[in-house]
Amino acid sequence: MNVDFERAKYLLEANDGAGNTFKATAKPVLIGTAVVGATTMIFSIIMALTNGLTENVNKLSLLHAPFFLGLITGGAIIYWFTGASTQAVTTGAYRAVEFIKANIRLEGVEKASVADSKKVVEICTKYPQKGMFNIFLPVFFATLAFAFVEPFYFIGYLISIAVFGLYQAIFMANAGAAWDNAKKIVEVELKQKGTPLHDATVVGDTVGDPFKDTSSVALNPVIKFTTLFGLLAVELAVKLTSEAGGNFSHVLAAAFFVVSYIFVYRSFYSMRIVKEERATQRAAAD
Repeated sequence: MNVDFERAKYLLEANDGAGNTFKATAKPVLIGTAVVGATTMIFSIIMALTNGLTENVNKLSLLHAPFFLGLITGGAIIYWFTGASTQAVTTGAYRAVEFIKANIRLEGVEKASVADSKKVVEICTKYPQKGMFNIFLPVFFATLAFAFVEPFYFIGYLISIAVFGLYQAIFMANAGAAWDNAKKIVEVELKQKGTPLHDATVVGDTVGDPFKDTSSVALNPVIKFTTLFGLLAVELAVKLTSEAGGNFSHVLAAAFFVVSYIFVYRSFYSMRIVKEERATQRAAAD
């Protein structure tokens, strides 16, 4: 039986481009379901805090400063989260490539050892886990902190998380698929692998893959967790404020915020690729 491997490869790559388009279309639907659930949770919090829309309704306004600041804070958290998750993936990939170049001969016919292969898998597992630890803990502690600041500040925060999260996820899913499909067009339709044009699209795909396969889909659990946990957090905050006073709640908010800030700092500065490492790699390549 004769098999035309080149044609099979061509068809598979073409179908991969179609798969990217399907994913870009389906992921916003996934995020949309999270936003629908978030809307229900947020409205239940509003009903509880306003006693069925009979009290403090005027605080659900842009003229109420805490509510407006909450809207700004939620958007900031979304953009930090997507940047930090992309950074974690990029650093993990860099470490894996760094190890392969230093320990595995790619040009020879000798296969890589099982130990070296396991080390690459370990690196690719370690950095996503480290990134997840440094990214989701700030979301947890930020939710607690903002719930204790002021209830209507927290409502603005939750609304912003849902709205910014939805549109940021749609953008990242579509942009990532576009970058990936640009490479497919160069490879499949233009047949220009190995050219500067192809090199440029590969660089673009290193951004596109974290966009569509990491950051965009990770916003789904962030939106769901923040609103579900927020329902409990704001109830606890209101109860403690009524029993222990506003000063105690603000002290707790400050403490939770400091813990969150520490992990936000770690999400970037403990995961980044420093300039000295890049210079060393370039010198080794030369």
